[in-house]
Amino acid sequence: MEKVEVKELLEAGVHFGHLTRKWDPNMAPYIYMERNGIHIINLYKTAAKIEETSAALSKIAASGKKILFVATKKQAKDIVAEKAGAVNQPYITERWPGGMLTNFVTIRKAVKKMASIDRMKKDGTFNSLSKKERLQVDRQRAKLEKNLGSISDMTRLPGALFVVDIKREHIAIKEAQKLNIPIFAMVDTNSDPRQVDYLIPANDDASKSINKVLSIVTSAIEDGLNERKAERVEKEGKAQKQDAKPAPVEAKAEPVAASKEEE
Repeated sequence: MEKVEVKELLEAGVHFGHLTRKWDPNMAPYIYMERNGIHIINLYKTAAKIEETSAALSKIAASGKKILFVATKKQAKDIVAEKAGAVNQPYITERWPGGMLTNFVTIRKAVKKMASIDRMKKDGTFNSLSKKERLQVDRQRAKLEKNLGSISDMTRLPGALFVVDIKREHIAIKEAQKLNIPIFAMVDTNSDPRQVDYLIPANDDASKSINKVLSIVTSAIEDGLNERKAERVEKEGKAQKQDAKPAPVEAKAEPVAASKEEE
């Protein structure tokens, strides 16, 4: 797992909170001081929370469950798409689809619709449609791809949610809470940390800060995935060795020597 350096967090601006008048009192334990009307986050506590969060996410990834990343704010979208995509995890960077978790069956139907359009294009059915119909289907496919393309491989509910800015993504938070899905999040000084299971007190507005935290978190997820892969390879190796073992040869019965009386 990547080592968390307080100096690197400082350079990335992770310590900058919101204006003091916008703070949430529940974030008080993670605030170091106030400077020029802005709260400064205690980076030693941030580093400890990143390590705790990373260890938990690594275990979830090693168990084979998916971690759904959610960040629809402009400065986080591209970073989340890149980092989550690199470790093959689903993500939502456009508008959160209502019922994404609580009505997952309907969302899966929309994803399947996308797959059926792709099949139509492959088997030639698409070409038999009129020009107007083809245009409508293409528009529908583009809309589905934009909103749900990044979760097309998520066949079941995620094992956890990772959120950047819990105030903005409050609908996603509520849905995860209803289903008891663990919530991991970057929490700024203007948010209530009690809404999440694992928090990382950090600046969730600056792209450098988001990039730094996500780099460490996704590195831990990659470690978990590698651990799972190594375990699978080891199991397969043991199974192959078991199959390759020759069948045990039955020992031939030794002839019993005749006793003197029998002779």
